[in-house]
Amino acid sequence: MPPRTAALAKEFSGTFRGWCRLICALQYLKEIKMNKKYLVFAIVAVFALMVSACGPSTPSTVTNNYAAPEALRTLNVSGVGVVYLTPDIAYITIGVNTQRNNAAEAVEENKAQTNAVIQAIRDAGVEEKDIRTNNFSIWSNPQYDEFGQLSGRVVYVVDNTVNVTVRDLDKLGDLLDSAISAGANSIYSIQFDVEDKTEAQNEARAQAVEDAKAEATGLAEASGLTLGAIQNVSYYESGITPYFYGGKGGGGGAMSEASVPIQPGQLAVTVTVNLTYVIE
Repeated sequence: MPPRTAALAKEFSGTFRGWCRLICALQYLKEIKMNKKYLVFAIVAVFALMVSACGPSTPSTVTNNYAAPEALRTLNVSGVGVVYLTPDIAYITIGVNTQRNNAAEAVEENKAQTNAVIQAIRDAGVEEKDIRTNNFSIWSNPQYDEFGQLSGRVVYVVDNTVNVTVRDLDKLGDLLDSAISAGANSIYSIQFDVEDKTEAQNEARAQAVEDAKAEATGLAEASGLTLGAIQNVSYYESGITPYFYGGKGGGGGAMSEASVPIQPGQLAVTVTVNLTYVIE
């Protein structure tokens, strides 16, 4: 083997790719027939092939294996806090329902009755901002005979309701008396509430947290565990439990001397707290 060829073989003998490049280089040298005119270009080409062949045939990959972190042992507990309040505000829906054979007559009569009811509510001490129209609607109601067939008679129904906020509960019974006497013939509900519940909510949350902590301490002692830090806190506030006075009252009838009896009772603010402890 000629010296130059032997040198090329030595340089390229490391890898399969090197052998392939060596064959290509030898073929190239053969084609140019070692013409001195092209010798410099041939040497440069062979050198470039040598450099590329000496590089890594495949990229290297480095893999770092990390051990999975040990899962924390936790204890989940919950606590409940309840604070009872006396209502100081009430929301009422008062309405006038009118039924006549003529739509225009039904509307006019309903309008007169509703205006009288609203004036009675004002006279009971309710401010204008606490009286708001909730609904006004009119519809036809076809009548049926005793055999379930349409009789051809149509009754027109007009309904007008207002939402009323009562801030002085001592006057609530008298207000209802006045509204019914003025022509109100439907009272959909009386909902009692507390206007400012912030302090009660804070107290209920604090009670719930203490209840949850006590439960966690008891469970840990019974199980022989040691409580660590609190890892997570969540809570649910069910809000205030309202008291409803349901039903509808007829208007226009004789009223007793005593006002409508209303018992606000008590309301409850309830908060549930969930705690997650790390245990050791």
